[in-house]
Amino acid sequence: MNTDVAAPTSGSATHHEIRQQPGAWRDLVTLLAGHRDALDDFLTPVLAQENLRIVLTGAGTSAFAGDIASASLRRHLGRRVDALATTDLVADPFGLLAEGGPVLLVSFARSGNSPESVAATRIVDDLAPRAHHLVITCDAEGALAREHRGAANSFVLVMPEQTNDTGFAMTSSFSTMLLAALLVFRPDQARHVEALSAAASSLIGRSGQVEALLDADPERVVYLGSGPLQGLAQESALKLLELTAGAVAGFHDSPLGFRHGPKSVVDDRTLVVVYASADPYTAHYDADIVTELRRDRPAQVVHVGGPDGSALDLALPQLDGLDDGLRSVALVAFAQLLALGASVRRGCTPDNPFPGGTVNRVVQGVSIHDLPGRSEQP
Repeated sequence: MNTDVAAPTSGSATHHEIRQQPGAWRDLVTLLAGHRDALDDFLTPVLAQENLRIVLTGAGTSAFAGDIASASLRRHLGRRVDALATTDLVADPFGLLAEGGPVLLVSFARSGNSPESVAATRIVDDLAPRAHHLVITCDAEGALAREHRGAANSFVLVMPEQTNDTGFAMTSSFSTMLLAALLVFRPDQARHVEALSAAASSLIGRSGQVEALLDADPERVVYLGSGPLQGLAQESALKLLELTAGAVAGFHDSPLGFRHGPKSVVDDRTLVVVYASADPYTAHYDADIVTELRRDRPAQVVHVGGPDGSALDLALPQLDGLDDGLRSVALVAFAQLLALGASVRRGCTPDNPFPGGTVNRVVQGVSIHDLPGRSEQP
């Protein structure tokens, strides 16, 4: 897949928000540089706490940003970093916060107006001693930002204004918040943002080729990835479901886990996308599942970010030398473009795939119930 082909999916806010990502990441680097001293003043004493648990949280796409970042940061920081969705924290707080130690809660939220966003931070304050909050959001006036702005135990980091996506699906908001979390804890990695921007720009420039993968009219797409790339696979599957209003089914797994039953989903109308890991050891398992699946269906298996050895291998040499957390920031553009193309082909409106309101841009219908005391727990 080496020839530039223009994509016929332009015109929507979603299309624009996918394309603006490389510029948004450059703006983020400038923004973080301006906040660096204040961030360090906030984080240094928090990170010095013994037995600190760093928890990355959010709902839906924002939760997947936490999955990717936590897997990456654990390896590089050498300390405990967990990903817990706000939806899980709110539903089972006593199970997930049973240890009672100090917590740094890193909350991802495009708007911060989802009911669980503020509720999760209040629950952590109730159950975790010496809790602190780093809020990473795209909406300076959202409920989550307002809740924590000015609080002594909180730091609110607002993303570049253009990343507060107006489309239904999170695109530039997701990738920019993910990158922000990685750079907050590893500021030296800002030097790689130009490489990420170049890789994403390369994918966007080949968006017509990405969309051509839909010519066989797949009914389902399976995304596979290991480590941080497993969270990316989950986000990729969700983008497809969202933008096609469920008309094309999205699945996700790890290359090794896929053989243990989930592989049953593969048939002649299934496209499989394998995200290639930068870790040489992990990459062996990526290559094994690609080889295995291509024995029977060579035209239905795409290897993204790996070696360019097949017509369906989409190499991105700009990402060479970068770890899988950072690579995910750029690789998600592939899934966004594929989902956008599938949305248009299925007759959906990408900016509003659910005109009847059955699914909403900001979740509705959630009631937050009072938190019982521990003595009331069964």
